[in-house]
Amino acid sequence: MRLGSVIAICVCGLIWAPWASGQDAAERQAPPEPAGAKRLFNGRDLEGWDGDPRLWRVKDGVIHGETTAEQVATGNTFLIWKEGRARDFDLRLSFRCNAANNSGIQYRSRHITDTSAKNQWVVRGYQHELRNEATLPNVAGFIYDEGGKRGRICLVGERATWSDGAKQVTGPALVDQEAFGALFRLDDWNDVVIVAAGPRIRHYLNGRLILDFTDTPPTLLEEGVIALQLHAGKPMWAEFRDIRLTVADAPRAGAAAGATER
Repeated sequence: MRLGSVIAICVCGLIWAPWASGQDAAERQAPPEPAGAKRLFNGRDLEGWDGDPRLWRVKDGVIHGETTAEQVATGNTFLIWKEGRARDFDLRLSFRCNAANNSGIQYRSRHITDTSAKNQWVVRGYQHELRNEATLPNVAGFIYDEGGKRGRICLVGERATWSDGAKQVTGPALVDQEAFGALFRLDDWNDVVIVAAGPRIRHYLNGRLILDFTDTPPTLLEEGVIALQLHAGKPMWAEFRDIRLTVADAPRAGAAAGATER
């Protein structure tokens, strides 16, 4: 190779690399919140939501779910948003919880009312895991197949596709242990953004992309309810505030119509 060619390649690399790095950095930031987001929680009561009244209430202006030794959850139980369903959407909220157990945010999920349900508020589908832990992989943000057979579908840090019954991970990690440790706020409020567009789902934590997942039929879930979880087992509490939803699909009677701005 000629010296001139080597110099040209090096110069082009110097010019291109900062642009590529900047583009990648921009893609890893949470998108601006869309206009017209609907607030799903009014800050006063649980209007529009349904859950076990023993375990869910409003405390100091936030949704507070709690199990105790006396008030236990018979199986995982959920506070279900009853005013609509969502297909393609942008969902934003803040959460905090203790480390005794885990919680979650359900989306594109089904409310189970048949005899297999252990209580009246069972939900199955995609779950954004919530935990008060900072050591990968047992952290907030991975996708769990609540009530299904796939377990942890996509871990924090992964770009992945589920196809032909298996997961394929591509590219470098979106976030590593050091970055997650600096990103997550232990024992404090953390901000979640979930963006679902067709088969692609992205989770953002405190403004940063932490996973990018694409599902395919027959496992792809296209539409469903939104819900908040209290996990069975050890007593725990979880709190939620500033819950906002923007749907991208056109409203349909009995479906996403309830999720539009009022």
